[in-house]
Amino acid sequence: MARVVLAIWPVPRRAATMEGVSTTERPPLQPSVPAQRSGGAEGNERLTGMTGAVLLAGLLVECYTIVRIGHLLTLHVFLGMLLLGPVTLKAGSVLYRFARYYARNEPYRRKGPPAPLPRVIGPVIMLLTACVFGSGIMLAVTGPGDTGSPGGWLQVHRISFIAWALFAFIHVLAYAWRLPRLLAAEARGVALPGSAAAGSAAAGSAAGGSAAARRHARRAAEVLGGRGIRLALLTASLLAGLVIALLTVHLAGQWEPGSCF
Repeated sequence: MARVVLAIWPVPRRAATMEGVSTTERPPLQPSVPAQRSGGAEGNERLTGMTGAVLLAGLLVECYTIVRIGHLLTLHVFLGMLLLGPVTLKAGSVLYRFARYYARNEPYRRKGPPAPLPRVIGPVIMLLTACVFGSGIMLAVTGPGDTGSPGGWLQVHRISFIAWALFAFIHVLAYAWRLPRLLAAEARGVALPGSAAAGSAAAGSAAGGSAAARRHARRAAEVLGGRGIRLALLTASLLAGLVIALLTVHLAGQWEPGSCF
């Protein structure tokens, strides 16, 4: 007896036979290649958080060197140059999220924009960060010359740092509480509880365990697929900063005698 096959989409395919009706499950959906490689919107968030944690630790030490700048000037210059790599990486990850969100990329639109206050002060922090690091580079390159003049690089460095410290403090308060959980999830290689990955699995559980498992596996692959790339980017940024620091740390020597700081 010939078999009659009915195919209905998106309902799972059902094969009708004389003996009964059997159901054939569709193969699990696989994330797209770009999502697997980059980790998608949640991978971008993790990269930003990882880089932010490195910057937070480095900038705290950098701020300490200011208190004893007469004795720690070389370390101050070395750390400032070293952090250029992570600063660039964090700025790049934030700008990438900005571009993807306003280009109406669906995963980034689902994740939504930052909270109102960080969204407002974010561009200000990026501008002030550029001023602080840019003026610091100019001070290292030009040396003590017109540092006492009102328009000198030293004055720009001091004023921009004070303004940056105020806005950066607000930024840290807004995001620091999320860092431990995010970094712990990244280290263990699991999706964050309450994230889109966990949410999609919970939502799918009512429709059936297999469907929920497929959705959870897909989101986990998207989030965790970019772990290697995130670690490689962070490592590369630190190595690039280290090379810059090693090549420029000797410039601190011209500030040693009678430093104007």
